[in-house]
This record gives sequence, structure tokens and C-alpha cells, in this order.
Amino acid sequence: MLKRTSLGLALAIMALAAWGIYSALDWPLKAKLFPLVIAIPLFCLATAEAMWVIFAKDAAASASDFKLSEDQSPEVARRRTLLAGGWILGFFALVLLLGFPIAVAAFVFIYLKVQGKEGWIFCVVFTAAVWFFFYGLFDLVLHMHFPDGWLFGGFGGF
Repeated sequence: MLKRTSLGLALAIMALAAWGIYSALDWPLKAKLFPLVIAIPLFCLATAEAMWVIFAKDAAASASDFKLSEDQSPEVARRRTLLAGGWILGFFALVLLLGFPIAVAAFVFIYLKVQGKEGWIFCVVFTAAVWFFFYGLFDLVLHMHFPDGWLFGGFGGF
């Protein structure tokens, strides 16, 4: 069961990555750089996973043997998984509302303060360093423009 599921997921990711690569090939260099940098390694990793599943010698584990974590109770592992998913959804919401550059800085600060329980000075300094790196790489070096978020660009921005 898990072997078929893993193979199906790997093939779906391969198809999605291949579609992304094919779609971006006709774009100008600056526009296609980001999708290709993401989609090509994603396609290669999904291909490796599919090959691993196809050519694996050992039998797949049964669904009843599947555990979220070996060293934690299922409740703790489930809670931590849901918490991580919440942080991811929160980041997506920040990107929609504030735009990508501001969302990165806001997310780093909030995550360090709330989840990491770090001090104010560390949070501010680390967030500033991440933002300057992000701004320097994407704006100054690559000259990539990210759309404004809904709060700054209006709801018609996307």
C-alpha cells in the first residue's frame, strides 16, 4: 500500500515539475530562472524517489506499521506536524497580505519570537540580516520584482 502511494506521489510531483519546466522554457531569462531553479531539482528528486520505490528489494511496510515518529507518542508527533503545517499556512497568508519581501522578514521575526522564544535583540538582528540578504539577492543582484501584497496593492494585485 505505501509503496503504491509513494510511487503515485513521486509520479505526480514529476508531472507537476515537468509541466513547470516546460511552461517556463519560453519565458525571458529573468522570468524563467526562479521556476527552473525549483522545478529541475524537484523533478530529479522525484525521479530518484520513483526509482527507489520501483527497484527497492525489501517489501514495503504495511499501513499498520507506519508511525509518524519512532521516539514520540503519536499524539505528540501529530501535534507537532499540525503546528508545522500551521506555520506554513501562516507564511502563505503573510505572503498574500504583505507581499513576499515583507512576509519573509515578518515570518522570521514572529517565528523566532513565538516558536523559538528568542530574545528581542537576537530576533531583530537576525531578522534584519535575513531581510538584507533577501533584498540584496533578489532585488539588487537578480532585479526580481515581487508583487505587492493585498494590504499594500489592493485585492486586485493578484
